[in-house]
Amino acid sequence: MTLIKSISGIRGTIGGITGINLTPLDIVKFAAAYGTWLKAKNQNEKIKIIIGRDARLSGSMVSGLISNTLLGLGIDVIDLGLSTTPTVELAVVREAVHGGVIVTASHNPKEWNALKLLNHTGEFLNAEAGSKIIALAERNAFEFAEIENLGSYTVNTTAIEAHIDEVLALEHVSVEVIKARGFKVVLDAVNSTGGIAIPALLERLGVTCIPMYYEPTGDFPHNPEPLAEHLTEISKRVVEEQADLGFVVDPDVDRLAIVNEDGTMFGEEYTLVACADYILNKTPGTTVSNLSSTRVLNDVTAGYNQSYYPSAVGEVNVVSKMKEVGAVIGGEGNGGIIYPESHYGRDALVGIALFLSHLAETGKSCKELRESYPAYFIAKEKLELPAHTNIDELLSQIQQIYANEEVNTIDGTKIIFENKEWVHIRKSNTEPIVRIYAESISSKQAEELAQLMMKIISKLTLT
Repeated sequence: MTLIKSISGIRGTIGGITGINLTPLDIVKFAAAYGTWLKAKNQNEKIKIIIGRDARLSGSMVSGLISNTLLGLGIDVIDLGLSTTPTVELAVVREAVHGGVIVTASHNPKEWNALKLLNHTGEFLNAEAGSKIIALAERNAFEFAEIENLGSYTVNTTAIEAHIDEVLALEHVSVEVIKARGFKVVLDAVNSTGGIAIPALLERLGVTCIPMYYEPTGDFPHNPEPLAEHLTEISKRVVEEQADLGFVVDPDVDRLAIVNEDGTMFGEEYTLVACADYILNKTPGTTVSNLSSTRVLNDVTAGYNQSYYPSAVGEVNVVSKMKEVGAVIGGEGNGGIIYPESHYGRDALVGIALFLSHLAETGKSCKELRESYPAYFIAKEKLELPAHTNIDELLSQIQQIYANEEVNTIDGTKIIFENKEWVHIRKSNTEPIVRIYAESISSKQAEELAQLMMKIISKLTLT
């Protein structure tokens, strides 16, 4: 497995060969590069960072390597231990430190791990910063501290509690209304840190929580990406327990999927839609999601006479666009909620609190709420291309074919048709493939649109 380096960090599978897999040497080099970049950016300051990790099996080893490397650079480390991605992001701001590292491979299987890097505002690094860190790592351009100047190491075990406090203090989290509904919820925390954070949040909201896979052992009981095909057990359990709904989070708790009371999926694409509907009713304003997310957010936003804006794919790009247009809420169609009143990062705890507030105030069941939104369906495909393919030229040809339609080129090529269908073609940064996303009013039509685009691309690459 190739080691993947990107602007937001480095990820790969544990073990194997240095430079090919994620080995201790790769971890140390990248941690040293990040620390060196922080020191250059904040000269003549004593640098301090926060680190936290999800529960995956390699987490303790990876976190220890990072912490000790940073200490060797003379950087002070505050270790949150088992934590969540949004908890670390909030702690960076709350503690006024220079940056943060989240040890998580998000939804990837247990053999994966990663270093996700934050700036002093608790947000993922931009492309310029990420490129500089990668260059430092490749050059081994590090200078370590002498014995008198080594960093200090401290542990903070209260960050999740502080995170929950901040969520409950948000103006539009209706704690008392939620308590009055007396919800019963089944939770699948995939044996990671959601099993620590989410039950504690639900208890303070007066919600009865029936936990599944909540012990943070890192032994994921199923594929940890919260997609419908991986969630058959919780779907059955919600019905068996006669619960009001089910919540599913990924290992680092920045994505939220919801199960209706009858065991059907609310739909990851609709997590953001429902939370945005709630916030727009309270605080009208603009919304943002990436180009591959459902158009329902556009429809709901227009219903409040407000403007929706698309962004390039990737959390950093969504956040940048949200700041540019002053969005009141935004996120991604993978269940990632970004609510600026809390912080500029995907946060499943915030998503749960906003969703339950919306559900409680409407008085609807979970399925009734889902059925109140337009029904669209997304098909996802990928196509391997011949090695010689000029993907930029390919996309240009597709744009010419569909010149009479609305075309967005901020991230690959997205074609929006008058009948509300769309298709989005993006090139991969790591593989010779294109990813194809299509949305329509039925799953059959979405799949047909995706297949049509695959045929067009195949034909163009053969000419």
